[in-house]
Amino acid sequence: MRDAVTSLIENYDVAGRYLDRDGIDRLKSYFATGTARVQAAAAINSNAAAIVKQAGIQLFAEQPELIRPGGNAYTTRRYAACLRDMDYYLRYATYALVAGSTDVLDERVLQGLRETYNSLSVPIGPTVMGIGIMKEMVKAQVAAAGLSVGPFLDQPFDYMIRELSEQDI
Repeated sequence: MRDAVTSLIENYDVAGRYLDRDGIDRLKSYFATGTARVQAAAAINSNAAAIVKQAGIQLFAEQPELIRPGGNAYTTRRYAACLRDMDYYLRYATYALVAGSTDVLDERVLQGLRETYNSLSVPIGPTVMGIGIMKEMVKAQVAAAGLSVGPFLDQPFDYMIRELSEQDI
């Protein structure tokens, strides 16, 4: 897993270039939000179980067919698997938030996820909805803790949503 600094330096190193103004500005931006990212991650971590539980409740209220017979979250085992996956997305979003990079999401979450879900007949749409619900809950949780809610907070969730969303609708 690489963070924003490692990725930036690696890109300049591969190109055989010194850091330019753009690179320095990107580093400044990353470090300027560092404390806010760590504080946001702490707020998320201390409330992760509640965020996942409430996001699941809201998702199933909006998509009740998922928990009806034949739905992908029907049966206790499938319902628990859905919540487990939501927790997984939240945890990795937190890692990406602290790292200031979405590399961990590509490496550990998104790579092959669509194919896996399609092979298991798990619909992607509700997954995307669940990630969006968690994003809003995280923003509310971080704001309620009196912390900064900047674009850096949206980035990992928006990235997962964008990468999982259907392209040809």
